[in-house]
Amino acid sequence: MSGDERGYRRFVALGDSQTEGLNDGDDVRGYRGWADRLAEHLAAADPEVRYANLAVRGRLAHEVCAEQLSPALALAPDLVTVMAGVNDLIRPGCDVAAVSGHIERMLSALSAAGAEVVTFAYPDPGRLLPAGRLLSARTRDLNDRVRAAARRSGALVVDLSAHPVTSDSRLWSDDRLHLNALGHTLLAAAVAHALRLPGSDDSWSNPLPVREPLTRWRRAEAELRWAMGFVGPWVVRRLTKRSSGDGRRAKRPALGPVSVHTGRS
Repeated sequence: MSGDERGYRRFVALGDSQTEGLNDGDDVRGYRGWADRLAEHLAAADPEVRYANLAVRGRLAHEVCAEQLSPALALAPDLVTVMAGVNDLIRPGCDVAAVSGHIERMLSALSAAGAEVVTFAYPDPGRLLPAGRLLSARTRDLNDRVRAAARRSGALVVDLSAHPVTSDSRLWSDDRLHLNALGHTLLAAAVAHALRLPGSDDSWSNPLPVREPLTRWRRAEAELRWAMGFVGPWVVRRLTKRSSGDGRRAKRPALGPVSVHTGRS
């Protein structure tokens, strides 16, 4: 059932760093992110909306399922978003079938509890990262499995792989793994459109204005800066078996009112 047929009063977001809101803000000011922005869209139409965000950065799909599903069900939501699996995809030896199984468990349980459930198919990482081409087939496999799981459970799929704009580098942070403020804004609009919320449309999927391509030297410089600034630290965390989410908790573990943001971004 869509947003033009029912109202949503209890929105709960499950996931990892993307749903937590990195890099739309920072650790000092806090992170906003697409889920917060979607909650604000809901609250602008209905101030009675309550919102919880259980996402924690670094979580793998089985961790999202183990740590967030039961608390989400306890909140009795009528709208839930489930974004998981990307942290699995970028790790060697990823078992795509197992990852999709954890996602399907969440979709099925939340749908059976009466919630409208939204999940995602991801853009091709090969369009953003030179090494991402190694993950393209794996990503397509997960997307296919998630679409099938969504059909079985009745969940909605926001298919980011179907829209070239989602691979535009201007939507992504310097680490190329997390959306920036513009990316989070467009993702919130994509979910609102999938739900057919009042005031939503498909303009989020329009391509950005054409820009001049980088020179070969600038591209090489950007690749080196990315490798030194982000790949190196990621490898160190893997070798030391640490996660960016160690010691972190959900930023909004309980349902609460939403303050509608009035800024420009």
